[in-house]
Amino acid sequence: MNNIKRTASVSVAALGLIAAMSSAKAEIIGNVDVDWLGNDIVVEALSDPKVKGVTCHLAYFDRGLIDRLQKGNWFEDPSNSSISCRQTGPIEIGDIARDDEGETVFSERRSVIFKTLKVKRIFDQENNTLVYISHARDVQNGSAKMSMSTVPLYGADK
Repeated sequence: MNNIKRTASVSVAALGLIAAMSSAKAEIIGNVDVDWLGNDIVVEALSDPKVKGVTCHLAYFDRGLIDRLQKGNWFEDPSNSSISCRQTGPIEIGDIARDDEGETVFSERRSVIFKTLKVKRIFDQENNTLVYISHARDVQNGSAKMSMSTVPLYGADK
């Protein structure tokens, strides 16, 4: 049984590493204190690795140590997030997914094992627009909390 647990742990870690390598890296650009418990709203900037000239700003809630002690849930942050994406330079689209599932641009753990904050890009070819959606991905309890932003592609190379 221990070998199965060890193999499962190694597999989960390897999948996490692969997912992290395939998505964009975010840079923290702001940190807003929201209460005396140490809870913050963190603002990160991330550039789409396959679409030059698009930058997304992602905001999410980060629980402080005092809040974690009070509530007893040490290892998990809320699913809430907000996203805004804009053209920040000439747009050059690389090899992006063009199906209705889109592809993950950014992924960040929000709990030890189960919850991940994701940003996905979907190409709306009919309307010539990139759609970015931030949402939490959970193993068993999906969340309806999401945020969406669009970037029109006027004159961009598609």
